[in-house]
Amino acid sequence: MRLLSALLLMVVSSYASAADAPRRVVSFNLCADQLVLALADPGQIAGLSPYAADPVLSVMAEAARAYPRLDWQAESTIALGPDLVLIGDTDRPMTKHLLQAQGLRLHEITLIDDFATARHQIEEVAAVLGHPERGVALLAAIDAARARLAAAPRPPFTTALLVNRGGYTAGSRSLAAVLLAEAGLKPPPGALAGYGGYVPLERLLVLHPDVIVLNSLPSEAQDQGSYNLLHPALAALYPPDRRLILPTRYTLCGGPALIEAFNYLAAMLTRLAAQSPTMRTN
Repeated sequence: MRLLSALLLMVVSSYASAADAPRRVVSFNLCADQLVLALADPGQIAGLSPYAADPVLSVMAEAARAYPRLDWQAESTIALGPDLVLIGDTDRPMTKHLLQAQGLRLHEITLIDDFATARHQIEEVAAVLGHPERGVALLAAIDAARARLAAAPRPPFTTALLVNRGGYTAGSRSLAAVLLAEAGLKPPPGALAGYGGYVPLERLLVLHPDVIVLNSLPSEAQDQGSYNLLHPALAALYPPDRRLILPTRYTLCGGPALIEAFNYLAAMLTRLAAQSPTMRTN
């Protein structure tokens, strides 16, 4: 009897969610774009953010091309007549104020810097969109990808520092650092904590991580940051087999990007482990 009651409650809740589901959803945020594409019905999606179809920034860029994209003015959102707008909690305050003044329903998308927050965000957005069961399915897919990463072979190094072209490194309170930790790569002793910050070339050489992690490889010194990455001293310590690439699209958002990130890192570790007999040690 209790089992039957629980099943009936789930059915009733599902119907209630569908009845209350928004019919015209607009995303004004890159991470919200990916959640909407993964969790909403296609017919619910009225518009996505300007960056939604950028493959450098989004793992859902191809799917996003099928939908209208906004410009950065609130007017472009209002013109679509949405009954729900997903917007970042740190997005333009004036835009947010204008949307609220029009009586639009807003749901804020927070920045992800740990897996617990990412899981809660998926559950919350799936419920808001009226499809909680899709949130459960997405979480299961993320867990499976995370398990594949945990089972991947490990290469013979353990410390890594993610260095952007501008000379900034991601601290422990960042999604990039959390992903690297899942891959068994942690910052070297003395690395910046919190959200990170600027690391000059001399400091990077002193920290001396086993590998450096970049979001892309600079081909020439176009600015101070890329000049540092091409400096002979850094090149001597970090030849190509000690410079790992972790593309930007894997480090900005939770949701479906986590599946892609875990799969990418698992493949990278497998490749590096296979190369380990020829790798140099520090």
